[in-house]
Amino acid sequence: MEDSANWLEVVTAIGAIATPILVLILSGIGWRIRVGLDRQFQLEDKLRDDRIETYNDILEPFVILFTSDAAWKSDPKNKSREKNQIAQQKLLSQEYRRKAFKMSLVGSESVVTSYNDLMQYFFQRGEQQGVTPSENEIVEMISLVGKFLLEIRKSMGNEATKLDHWQMLEWFITDARRYRSEAKA
Repeated sequence: MEDSANWLEVVTAIGAIATPILVLILSGIGWRIRVGLDRQFQLEDKLRDDRIETYNDILEPFVILFTSDAAWKSDPKNKSREKNQIAQQKLLSQEYRRKAFKMSLVGSESVVTSYNDLMQYFFQRGEQQGVTPSENEIVEMISLVGKFLLEIRKSMGNEATKLDHWQMLEWFITDARRYRSEAKA
């Protein structure tokens, strides 16, 4: 009996010593995890701000392209300016390339991939300059822009969005639903 009483005292003493040590170790681990998560959240907040600015800069020529002619001409500063030419100049400028380079660094992988697809379309179209795009080419271009917008939406925290790339366009392209049905055909 005396052995079991001594044994119980030893276990109790070990428990009394080990408990504060374990609490200290677990608190240290928890603190390290918290500091790491806080740092990650701060970096993501800063990255989000950079992404918003960069995405807005990258989208500017597309906003110009998809602005209706009437809306473009109604702005006094655009009276004598051709919107397609302005958008093309922006797309080909060194400043735009710099912004696109920045986007390739701060943008999510899916945004960069969809942007690459869109730009490859324009690069291939560039070989046919002066040729009016066919209806199928217009549908393809609009679809690629919609995919790009959708990936931007997802990268800004809406990963579970139920919208598709055509719905991303309906608010500013009059014939978006018609183009959507043509794309399905």
